[in-house]
Amino acid sequence: MCLALPAKILAIDETSDMATVALGDVKKDVSLALIEDAQVDDFVLIHVGYALNKISREEAERTLQIFAEAGLVEEPAR
Repeated sequence: MCLALPAKILAIDETSDMATVALGDVKKDVSLALIEDAQVDDFVLIHVGYALNKISREEAERTLQIFAEAGLVEEPAR
């Protein structure tokens, strides 16, 4: 089993097919090679440096809330 975390796309580098994403205060560069039509402000599930698929803002917020309740991430800001 793997754990994929929802993150928001902050910036996209079209030449390298990479995006800078944010999960709370943490920012990370991830590959967009596995998804199509990614845009800034989209939410994606990330795992080991790759965006696996896009998800809705609502799904991202629900997932982060569940992770926070389990003590896996900080409580999301409202």
